[in-house]
Amino acid sequence: MAEPTGTSKSTTAQIVWETADKYLRNIVDEEDYGDFILPFTVLRRLECMLADTKEQVAQFVRSLASLPPHLIDIAVKDKFKLSFYNVSPLDLATIASVDDNVEESLKSYIAGFSNNIADIWVSFEFARRAKVLGESNRLHAVVRHFSTLDLHPSKLENTAMGDVFEDVMYRAFNKKGKAAGNFYTPRDAIKLMVDILIANDDDTLAGESAARSIYDPTAGSGGMLLIAQDALRRMNGKIDVTLYGQELMPSAFALGKADLLIQGGRPDAIKQGNTLVEDLYEGQTFDYVLSNPPFGSDWSADEIPVRNQSAVHGSRFSHGLPSTADGQMLFLAHCASKLSPAAKNGQGGRAAVVSNAAPLFNGDKGPTAIRQWLLEEDLIDAVVALPSGMFYGTGIPTYVWFLDTNKDLERRGKIQLIDGSGQWTLLRKPMGEKRREMKKANRNAVLEAYNAFELADPTISRVVTPEDFMFRDVSVYKQARLRTVFNETIVEQLRDRKDFSDAYVAVLEALDGTPWNDLPTSFPKAAKAAGLKTTSGFVDAAMKAMGVPDDSAPAAFDRKGNPITASGWKITERVPLSEDLGEHMEREVLPFSPDAQCDEGKAKYGNEIPFTRIFYTPRVPRPLDEIDSEVQNLMGELAEMFKSVTDQ
Repeated sequence: MAEPTGTSKSTTAQIVWETADKYLRNIVDEEDYGDFILPFTVLRRLECMLADTKEQVAQFVRSLASLPPHLIDIAVKDKFKLSFYNVSPLDLATIASVDDNVEESLKSYIAGFSNNIADIWVSFEFARRAKVLGESNRLHAVVRHFSTLDLHPSKLENTAMGDVFEDVMYRAFNKKGKAAGNFYTPRDAIKLMVDILIANDDDTLAGESAARSIYDPTAGSGGMLLIAQDALRRMNGKIDVTLYGQELMPSAFALGKADLLIQGGRPDAIKQGNTLVEDLYEGQTFDYVLSNPPFGSDWSADEIPVRNQSAVHGSRFSHGLPSTADGQMLFLAHCASKLSPAAKNGQGGRAAVVSNAAPLFNGDKGPTAIRQWLLEEDLIDAVVALPSGMFYGTGIPTYVWFLDTNKDLERRGKIQLIDGSGQWTLLRKPMGEKRREMKKANRNAVLEAYNAFELADPTISRVVTPEDFMFRDVSVYKQARLRTVFNETIVEQLRDRKDFSDAYVAVLEALDGTPWNDLPTSFPKAAKAAGLKTTSGFVDAAMKAMGVPDDSAPAAFDRKGNPITASGWKITERVPLSEDLGEHMEREVLPFSPDAQCDEGKAKYGNEIPFTRIFYTPRVPRPLDEIDSEVQNLMGELAEMFKSVTDQ
């Protein structure tokens, strides 16, 4: 989170602590303070933004009363450069000037806002919050308090107001702890994502005509969109940045839309809806896509529309569907589908998508198919491991997938893995599950590794090819060596067959010691000489019963000439597609089992990104004499302690 200026800090203290201490304590739970403070903060900021022209705008809107609301919005935008407005004669100061009908007056005031932001108040549940305060006889005091706060743009520019709002959200979510993780991504994580996302775009971002679009399909409180926008504007103050977002949760949608509004954004920058069920930006692609989708979220409620979409060739979900128990890879596929295609000027879409470890290696059919598509299309630019304990709602390891439709020449056909799990600083006070943060120095270490690419420190960065992640599982077996043996146990095994009779006993006994591989011909021949008939099934059963392992015997083949696998000796070797199977066998298998064989024709193909294994460094075990010495010392200390107790 940005460090607020002195002015914004004092304003934040007024908004948060004075409101909470004076008016909310003992009325609402402490963890719900933000649910009341944030809507009133937004209301006061919007009021201050409209104050200078409110009367003129109200008159103008009344003169257009016969027009549809959306045309009035356009007219106000053209004439006053305002993307929203309020035509009510009321404001917070007017409502606070009397203590009668405060709740009704507040409802009337809210109803005076233009239709294009009416959904904010609905999503904030503003009427219900006001009713709670009204029934507790606190609403008038809260309204009066916020009416005195100067949040006018001349006092707090958009950036400073953004700091205030971020600070308010930060404190509010600190009270909610783990629950904040549902819609609030830590700013340090977002900054790292943005740093890497725009790292290769320095040249194309320059110039007066530069323009970029940013999209977040799980927009939450809008933090990803705003931080990315700020980063681009720091690089080029004249750049035209357009933000797009979609969010399902009403409370998060209200926060996101409000945050963008109070910083001068478009009212329709974030739309409310279920991204999996309906892409509200269907047909559009974007320069940058950022997303922190829910981990392990069940999507069975959305299964029918998602499966219907997946049946359409080339659609966002047509590459595969994960288990309904976890929809992360649906969002990953969606983000990939929203990237602008490669352009001749070197531009293309880039995405940064947060996930837990499961999408890296989940071996189910759907996730494997999605990864295969991403690998074959060379869309994966990098995967970065974040420190554990980075997010409010979970302490598990997390990763960021960076996708690119137009990689730099030296990065094409390659994927960079960066282990940033050790780049963290301990928080002084945990927030939910968040115990660690990535400060600027920590983020720079990861960014430098990304920029260095193949020259980066191999302890934290590896560059591999997509084929290194594709594999075939090959069955490796040892061919059985069998000799022929006759005994009464064999007779009992065969006696259950309908085509067996005691006349066969002498024939079988005569075959004792016959080379096992000769049984397909020698058994029928001997049976025929005895006036008996044999079926192929009887021959197979006799061979199986009379075969006994013998390492000195020749390699065994069945009646059809197929090699017989040694009982209890069959393994599966996972061999990367980038590696020759013969070389793998020579190096990894044959030195330990010279008779081992493989059948590539029956190999099963798949893929995974074994991040942890790639960076694993084995630890040299401590010498046994050192361990023994330490144990002896401990035993001696325990003996002394027991002796001192018994002597007392």
